[in-house]
Amino acid sequence: MEYLIYLILGAVAGLVSGLFGLGGGAVIVPILLVSFTVQGFSSDIATHMAIATSLATIVITSMSSMYTHYQKAAVRWELIKMIIPGILMGSLLGTLIFSSIDSVFLQLLFAFFLMAVGLYILFYPPIASNSSTTNAVPLNLGGIAIGGLSSLLGIGGGIMITPFLASFGVTIHRAIGTAAVGGFAIALPATLVYSSTDVSGYNFPVSSIGYIFLPAWLGIVITSVPFARLGALIAHRTNENQLKKYFGILLLFISAGFLWANLGG
Repeated sequence: MEYLIYLILGAVAGLVSGLFGLGGGAVIVPILLVSFTVQGFSSDIATHMAIATSLATIVITSMSSMYTHYQKAAVRWELIKMIIPGILMGSLLGTLIFSSIDSVFLQLLFAFFLMAVGLYILFYPPIASNSSTTNAVPLNLGGIAIGGLSSLLGIGGGIMITPFLASFGVTIHRAIGTAAVGGFAIALPATLVYSSTDVSGYNFPVSSIGYIFLPAWLGIVITSVPFARLGALIAHRTNENQLKKYFGILLLFISAGFLWANLGG
């Protein structure tokens, strides 16, 4: 039954990835947490497994989404060159402290972060522009913060990169397309670190490589790739203001779920 859940989760995550420029982690992490808990995995490792497995799937999902946005000429490559160095540095820094952070703290951090970004994108109206004169310094500094948080929370970074770029005046469609590339740059180094980490001192399932649970990874990847392409195609046929509103509302709903699970229920 859990394998069917992974296939369905992959389809939903892929659609979200392509539609909103997310890596799908905002959907993958909470559902994997529920699935791992039902399967009886220890609460001490379930959150870390969900986060690492999520990032591993994002490596594949973001490639499909990225290619589709590239075909639609929605990737601002000059911005990618400025933000990627910071993203890579932040991602590697985040992996260094990942193992030492408590599971509950990670979940609460995830919840408050999503709430802040959801409110920001719903109520802050950026000025659309296609200017290519953005300063590299704030993009690099922002990239470090985005990479660090993303590697800790199991998200592809699109949740942060999209509104971050929008605040510089990048249109929402181009911000989403550019975020797909940034998500890949976050997920790849984090996955390499988490898959090679020695977890022999913990009671991990047999079908694991480091923190990554392979059955979940495979099931999600199988369906996420075609649905990521579908989501990206839908994104370019959707009204920009509606897309931004849906994006913000989605983040608030997920945030509320995490807060309820850890504080209210």
